[in-house]
Amino acid sequence: MSGHSKWAQIKRQKGVADTRRGQLFTKLSQEIMHSVRKGGSSLETNFRLRLAVQKARDNNMPLENIERAIKRGAGGTEGVNLAEVTYEGYGPGGAAILLEALTDNRNRTAAEVRSLFSRGGGSLGENGSVTWIFEPKGVITVETVDAEELAFYVIDAGAEDIKILDSSLEIHTKPEDLERLRKSLEERNLTIVSAEVLMVPKNIVMLEEKAALQTLRLLDKLEELDEVQRVFTNADFPDEALVKYRSHPSAEGKG
Repeated sequence: MSGHSKWAQIKRQKGVADTRRGQLFTKLSQEIMHSVRKGGSSLETNFRLRLAVQKARDNNMPLENIERAIKRGAGGTEGVNLAEVTYEGYGPGGAAILLEALTDNRNRTAAEVRSLFSRGGGSLGENGSVTWIFEPKGVITVETVDAEELAFYVIDAGAEDIKILDSSLEIHTKPEDLERLRKSLEERNLTIVSAEVLMVPKNIVMLEEKAALQTLRLLDKLEELDEVQRVFTNADFPDEALVKYRSHPSAEGKG
């Protein structure tokens, strides 16, 4: 199981506090507005906007918030100066970390990211230092009581890879096949937890417990930055570290 899978899974299990959910809605609104500015407000012709809106729906963002963000992106000045920026670095233990951000102040965001890497035991790298480790994939997570049976179906439907989790199935596909496969799963009345294009690592680095805890907390801190939209890693985490992290997610990594 990839580091992405384990980390995404425990984040769902932890749940999201109201304050974090408010921050999530802000980030989702920014992505919707930016997608509109990049490709227009039509869901039919703007693939990026369709994905942004679907992600907002998957995270239970109210419809009125979604519609407001589309209107702001189409007609207002809010978010005009947002720029897409990628940051790359290494966490404790040498795992690669890739960040996607939307910011109106590159210098401020870069300083905040660099500070978090430094305090978290990692290091910010140069452009291109870790992007080669990742590749874009459509990733769909489905709740299911019979993951093995569903796995046979999605393979026949064109999935490139599957990962059976505790009570769900993570499906990897080509980005251009994401929507088609999602619709096919919805027609089977399955519960879609999420479906989006993510940067998936080509190789995985298994961390020792101490480095794993430090990395998990660094990832959390990076995601808390307002400008950071998504964080990816090729880290894999031992079960002992995941248990400790679930129990004390904000504690210092001194294991």
